Amino acid sequence: MSQEYDVAIIGGGLAGLSAAVTSARLGRSTVLLTDGVPGGELLKIEKIDGVPGYAEGVAGYDLCPITQEQAEELGVEITDDPATTVSPDGDKWRVASDAGEITARGLIIATGTSMAKLDVPGEERLEGKGVSECASCDAPLLRNKMAVVAGGGDSAMQEALVLADHLEKVIMVVRGGSLSGQQCYKDLVLENPKIEIQFNSVPTEIVGDDSVTHVKVKDLGSGAEEDIAADAIFTFIGVVPNSAIVGDLVSLDETGRIAVDAAMRSNAQGVCAAGNVRQGSPHRAAGAMGDAAAAAVAIDSYLATGAWR
Repeated sequence: MSQEYDVAIIGGGLAGLSAAVTSARLGRSTVLLTDGVPGGELLKIEKIDGVPGYAEGVAGYDLCPITQEQAEELGVEITDDPATTVSPDGDKWRVASDAGEITARGLIIATGTSMAKLDVPGEERLEGKGVSECASCDAPLLRNKMAVVAGGGDSAMQEALVLADHLEKVIMVVRGGSLSGQQCYKDLVLENPKIEIQFNSVPTEIVGDDSVTHVKVKDLGSGAEEDIAADAIFTFIGVVPNSAIVGDLVSLDETGRIAVDAAMRSNAQGVCAAGNVRQGSPHRAAGAMGDAAAAAVAIDSYLATGAWR
């Protein structure tokens, strides 16, 4: 791996891949540091809606590899060694990984988010044994069984719909009194006879010896608890931004996301953020792609002038 680049991009999801494509097209030598598998969390998504050109939606495991191939054809160097630290080095940025160190004048942070945990008994112990975050991965293995989906937003609704295609019954456990997110998903969930919703409720424990057998659920109004028989639980209660790697170098908002302007520029010269890790992200694939293009253009301008403009 060459040691010096114009642009280093940290994060191999759709935002990082898209930023790499734009950066390379602008003629900048570009390296993309992924976390092992380019595509990130979207590789688990069976259907991504709202991406221009895909009226019926597109699978993440199709869209991301296509974007990766485009980046590689344009000369982007992609490494599966994740960045471990970032530090200033004069007018450049030094990025360390297990494979060594590289320097770049421009830096794009596209590290995305991680799924928030329920933090209840049994969750960690039964991870991979019925505790999951990927319906498209595990639904075929649960055919004609029952599962709980914790959460009521877009991701939870999408995953519940995927599960309903395979399972006998899906129970959504929603903390609030209504579903949140896009109306198109709400309509599909409410119309699906296989999906039952328990509002104002939270999981309190995941039960099972070698695999999930029950989920304890508490009614937040009455305080009553019940055991729900289930073979799996899928958790989509929110996300945590993966901003720690630059948390002491750039300004963060109250949620831990990187504060940026309309051009995706942070308060640190030469550092942009794109995708779900940036402040105000719409958490949409199309939005991540737009962020990525804006960030790459801003970095290109910075490299040409030596300052934010």
